[in-house]
Amino acid sequence: MTAWIHRIDTLLPDFSFAQEEAMVKMQEWARDDREKRLVRAVYRHSGIERRHSVLRNYDGEGEGAFFRRDAGGALRGPGTAARNDVFSTESRVMSVALARKVIGNCPGVTPADVTHVVTVSCTGFYNPGPDYHIVRELGMSDATQRCHLGFMGCYAALPALRMAAQFCAADPSAVVLVMCLELCSLHLQLNGTEDSLLANSLFADGAGAAIVSAREPEPGVPAYRLDGFRSALVPAGEQDMTWRIGDQGFDIALSSYVPKLIGSNIRELVGPALAAGELSLSDIDTWAVHPGGKSIIDQVQRSLGLSDGQVSASREVLRRFGNMSSATILFVLEEILKHPSGKERERICAVAFGPGLTVETSILEANFARDAACIPGALSAPPLSTR
Repeated sequence: MTAWIHRIDTLLPDFSFAQEEAMVKMQEWARDDREKRLVRAVYRHSGIERRHSVLRNYDGEGEGAFFRRDAGGALRGPGTAARNDVFSTESRVMSVALARKVIGNCPGVTPADVTHVVTVSCTGFYNPGPDYHIVRELGMSDATQRCHLGFMGCYAALPALRMAAQFCAADPSAVVLVMCLELCSLHLQLNGTEDSLLANSLFADGAGAAIVSAREPEPGVPAYRLDGFRSALVPAGEQDMTWRIGDQGFDIALSSYVPKLIGSNIRELVGPALAAGELSLSDIDTWAVHPGGKSIIDQVQRSLGLSDGQVSASREVLRRFGNMSSATILFVLEEILKHPSGKERERICAVAFGPGLTVETSILEANFARDAACIPGALSAPPLSTR
């Protein structure tokens, strides 16, 4: 049974800041000249121009300041519970708003049609959570099945889409709402470590949602055919990317060695996913690479011999929004659908990375024009494998 992504929509907090502004602020907070030099180097080579956050006041002054100055004048961040309280409030508002948006923009789908809600986040927890509030506030059936994928990291959107496709294979009438919502800025750390400096320069807040079902897409409406999911590990990177719950928010280990690990292994990692669909690198038109950072995109492009155009959507999302953890790959897939190359269909390889080092891959087919020539089974080229 073929599963389709019928619609992708995204949502950002209203407040945003330029990367240059963040660099200046981080330099003001730096403990010494060495840290200031590191900040300048990391921020100026990030490939990011602007990021969004649910936090508006970082300065340690005035009502609602995220960081407060102690008696000695040092900035102190809130504890994990206080950060999670912000997540609980902000994620409820954003998730419900985005659910209304994506369902409202998806032809032929109403809240009553949704049979499953799959939510994803690694930046906060509460229960009943966003999945519950989506069901209740949009008036979905109380029997709507709810699942949450928590604390997986930046790659989690692809397991969520795979889960949605499996629901559709088990029940052809299923309509699945997938919601990835990450408020990474809540875990900003001012401890001076290189891992924190790097994370502070990359991560941002945002949410992405998709509607998945086995229904044939509406004529003239762009859609993705889901296929070819694959999981892999790079055990050598187990300690280079980790995510733990600390007393002052969540603590990330993010080694600068991660891009090199990905680059040196990427051919072997994507090979099985391509082979399962009887495809080669040359059969992939566009690569939806999770923009974990500029260096990651650079390494993937160089190692696979890709053109600038094949990874342009990933670079554009990084430039405009930064790394929004699991939500980011949905931003990239949305960007690809918004800017078709002129072909009626394209093969897309989506690749995302996370703690472990974990790598998730999916082969998708983007259909930009829905007519008889684009219906599966009527294609002149062989269809993607459903294995």
